[in-house]
Amino acid sequence: MSSNGKSAFSGDSCSEKPKDGEAGNFSCPIKPIGTHDVSSGLSIGDPRSKKAKGDALVSSPSLTKPSGNRGVSSGVSIGSPNSKNPCGPIIQTAKTSVSSGVRSKAAVSSGVRGKAIVSANVGRVMSSKDVKFGPHEGELRFRLIHFWEARNVRTKLLIGLEMLLIDQEETIIQGFIPAGRMDTYLPHMRAGGIYRLHNFFGSNNKTLYRVSEPSVTITFSSTSVLSDLEDSSVCFPEDRFRFYGYEEFNAACDLKGDLYDYVGHIKLVNGQVLNDSLVVDEAEIASTRRVLLHVQTHDGPVMKMYLWDKAASDFGERFKASGGTASIILVTTLNPKRYGGALSLSSMASSRIFMDSDVQATRDYLNWLYSNLDVAKRVDVNVVTKTETVTIGELFSYMKQADAKVVAWFECIATIGDVVHGSGWYYIGCGGCHTKATKGPITLMCKKCGKSDIVGVAQYLAKISVYDNNDQAVFVLLGDSGHELSGKKASELVESYFEANEDEGSDHLVPVPQALIDTIGQTRKFIVKVSTHNLTGKTQTLTVTKVLTPEDPDIGVNLEESDGERVKRAAENIEREEPKRAKCG
Repeated sequence: MSSNGKSAFSGDSCSEKPKDGEAGNFSCPIKPIGTHDVSSGLSIGDPRSKKAKGDALVSSPSLTKPSGNRGVSSGVSIGSPNSKNPCGPIIQTAKTSVSSGVRSKAAVSSGVRGKAIVSANVGRVMSSKDVKFGPHEGELRFRLIHFWEARNVRTKLLIGLEMLLIDQEETIIQGFIPAGRMDTYLPHMRAGGIYRLHNFFGSNNKTLYRVSEPSVTITFSSTSVLSDLEDSSVCFPEDRFRFYGYEEFNAACDLKGDLYDYVGHIKLVNGQVLNDSLVVDEAEIASTRRVLLHVQTHDGPVMKMYLWDKAASDFGERFKASGGTASIILVTTLNPKRYGGALSLSSMASSRIFMDSDVQATRDYLNWLYSNLDVAKRVDVNVVTKTETVTIGELFSYMKQADAKVVAWFECIATIGDVVHGSGWYYIGCGGCHTKATKGPITLMCKKCGKSDIVGVAQYLAKISVYDNNDQAVFVLLGDSGHELSGKKASELVESYFEANEDEGSDHLVPVPQALIDTIGQTRKFIVKVSTHNLTGKTQTLTVTKVLTPEDPDIGVNLEESDGERVKRAAENIEREEPKRAKCG
């Protein structure tokens, strides 16, 4: 893919998604509660019961992960950065022949007597391109690519279920089920399923954060009937990607417009270089609900990518499943934003994660990277590790931004005015993970490690008052940053104090050491973290993660390890896999 991202690609996709529910096929169209069609007398049974093969298999509406489907790709390989298509963004589709058709039964969910089966009326078959604003009585046939919950950003109130649909003409269109009708349809829906929909409303597509191009959305109405499409030779694509490159994302930054997809290779995971010893802490991801990646497409600029909530946990699971060898990533529907002056990509509720051999697009990219191993090693270290330099005033402005959601790190040059007295300047942490230790009956315990008897080690937790030309702030020296500033480890200073004051008990508050007091008046370069507590207004005190002198160069990382070997192993894994074939009925 070229840096401008204007290429047309074809490939397959699987149906991974955040917050989807996987249920078995159902052979009966579903109408919402409250309809009163006459029953044929054949009961569909309990929607949570398991039927024998050929009957409806319906699960509860819990959102789970569907099994992925593979298809055969066609078109230009995504591995080539030189392919051109002047007509628009990179598009990738995957076709597959699916057993689907016009024969079906219609299930009516009655608000009084439970479930029943009746005959469905067959209307005119429409194309997604024919859907206009207003009610439609025709029949729409599509593959359900993906679905996710839509919630109010502020109140978290459930609004409904959003869907991504694709028809036999490869047209992507968005669908929507209002919250009040979700229980009727959700138990019978599965990502990757082929459906027919009778009676629906064409509503105006939203203008913010769109995931499809058409101006209308397929909205399920009170008379909508949904059923499986069976016994047809019609070919429905499995997915369609809309890829953007750095230049397109940069041009769309902060516009809150259409959401596009990204594919590239990973450089850093939460600041760590990819290597065989890298372990992604799933517990930390569950706690922070965030993963920060540095990514690059071909030899283009390196970008930051923030994965949130379900996307973050999906990444953790997939990276662990790969044995820590995954290096290619594809993320859908990303929101380009500028944090601290730098372009970043942020996942949304609709985002899906694919890696290495998951889909044709990632396989093609991995093959390209395997043929260009120098790219895996070559990167401008400053682009990857350079932290945006800001003033104290700019730090406070970032914290006050209404849309500032991202935890971020900044570089700030400031002078130390004082060391805060009257409170502890250290804490006793676990000798292994440095988490704050808790007192047991007779020993120290670590909740994170789960150990009931640990060795406690003093760690810095000191507040300093700093200032620049215009503003003043309070920074907290945490862990190694205190050592970098004072030149002394907290454990050494605490131990020295108690050796000189043997009569003091272990609970005695050790006064601020001279090593910290001597730093007053020094001007330093601080790498500070704007945390969730800062963004929510709970505190303006900023945590220092690293201390440098103003003359120190930007921190570098060693990227010369075994990136090439990792890519080779991943490519070999793909070669060993069975060929992916299109699904035919």
